[in-house]
Amino acid sequence: MLLELLRPLSFFAGMLSFYPVMLSAFFVPGTRWEERLYVALLRVSVSACICFASGLLYAHPAPNEPTASGGTAGRLLSTVPVRLFFSAVGGLAVVFALTWWLDTYYVPLILNHGCCRP
Repeated sequence: MLLELLRPLSFFAGMLSFYPVMLSAFFVPGTRWEERLYVALLRVSVSACICFASGLLYAHPAPNEPTASGGTAGRLLSTVPVRLFFSAVGGLAVVFALTWWLDTYYVPLILNHGCCRP
């Protein structure tokens, strides 16, 4: 019974652990992109620990379930929290790289264009 309670709680904790990652990656004004990247990577590692711990709970068979012949690593990587972690980190990495590129190459062109100056 405790396992059935811990599974959804750990899953929601894993989902909530991406919130500080997103905040530190995108919504810290006045910092350079390199600083944001370092802080976001530290928070991603904390989120990875939470998601993989949740994945271990999901990979652990319930007492009434038969055990499968596959290994624990295969079951761990196929659990929902671990898949959520990989997809969220991939999406955040793509968006972070895109915003970094836009800020470095596109925004200075707009600001130096001179169309909006009096």
